[in-house]
Amino acid sequence: MKAVAYRESLPISDPQSLIDVELPEPVATGRDLLVEVRAVSVNPVDTKMRMRSTPGPGEAFVLGWDAAGVVVASGPDATLFQPGDEVWYAGAIDRPGTNAQFHLVDERIVG
Repeated sequence: MKAVAYRESLPISDPQSLIDVELPEPVATGRDLLVEVRAVSVNPVDTKMRMRSTPGPGEAFVLGWDAAGVVVASGPDATLFQPGDEVWYAGAIDRPGTNAQFHLVDERIVG
């Protein structure tokens, strides 16, 4: 899947400050929902994270916390939403961000 990420903390005017990357499509487990992302916002957390943390060597970090989209799959323990449901949420800071084609989110923080 396509995503927008960063590899190092650079001024936003630098062409390498945000880069296009290809990542494996995530798989929903537990209470996760796999969401096809349709919209994201730029949250102040995004800018703070990009300026304060650097991914490990050779890694890319996907930003994005707020998203809206459509559920395409759910983990075996998910009961609150079904594929086809439209959802919105602010994700979790301990997971990859929403600036991607697909995103995993725990159904308990989804509206």
